Amino acid sequence: MKVTGARNEPFSAIRKRALAQAGAYVTAGTAAPADRTAFLGLSEADLTPAVQGAVKTLLTEIDDLRGEVARLKAKLSEAETLADRDPLTPLLNRRAFIRELGRIRTFAQRYGSPASVVYFDLDGFKGVNDRFGHAAGDAALQAVAERLAANVRDSDIIGRMGGDEFGVILVQADEATARAKAESLAQAIEASPIQFGDWSAPLHISYGVREITPDTEPEALVAEADAAMFAAKRLRDRERAAQPPLADPGPES
Repeated sequence: MKVTGARNEPFSAIRKRALAQAGAYVTAGTAAPADRTAFLGLSEADLTPAVQGAVKTLLTEIDDLRGEVARLKAKLSEAETLADRDPLTPLLNRRAFIRELGRIRTFAQRYGSPASVVYFDLDGFKGVNDRFGHAAGDAALQAVAERLAANVRDSDIIGRMGGDEFGVILVQADEATARAKAESLAQAIEASPIQFGDWSAPLHISYGVREITPDTEPEALVAEADAAMFAAKRLRDRERAAQPPLADPGPES
């Protein structure tokens, strides 16, 4: 939301012009030329000392109002920023992420530019909370946010979707490109354990990818990427369960 005035001309220009017109009348001891244009529709005879005082007061009040509008615009901008941000991480919240996804979808449709959304889930997050406490869980979430932000382009968009789930919008990326980038991001997250006090724990991430199409609403795109992430996680869990246990090396001879 923008706060604008009724005039397109900058207020500073209006004020300077008004002061220039009024200068010969307002300044004490200065006589106005007979042919000077009337100021604010007032003739020289109308500009009595009382009127001159009122004009000065009016200009001062307009200046004060201009300053108040500037302060309100700054507060509004700050409120809009806070409304879009996740309270724990420097990322967008879900509402803002969905809005940006709709914007990117419109851009992709208009210009034929590919884009994809990736949905990430932090595996084993409940175990971190249960074992080390919520402060450790917050540290893990912040680490994921920082590693995502450090490994995407400025044009890409990152959001925390809630809990231990994150979303990334990759512009100029079809599904194959997005899958490769998602794998790279997962490796960056898992590259080093999270440190918190005297303990450390590895980070494991699952992800799903959905290319953005103009016929699918933003919420549905996120839901489909989430479903792809869940399916990939279940497949990996089944593969792990099917692996034979490590052989017992037996007693040393």
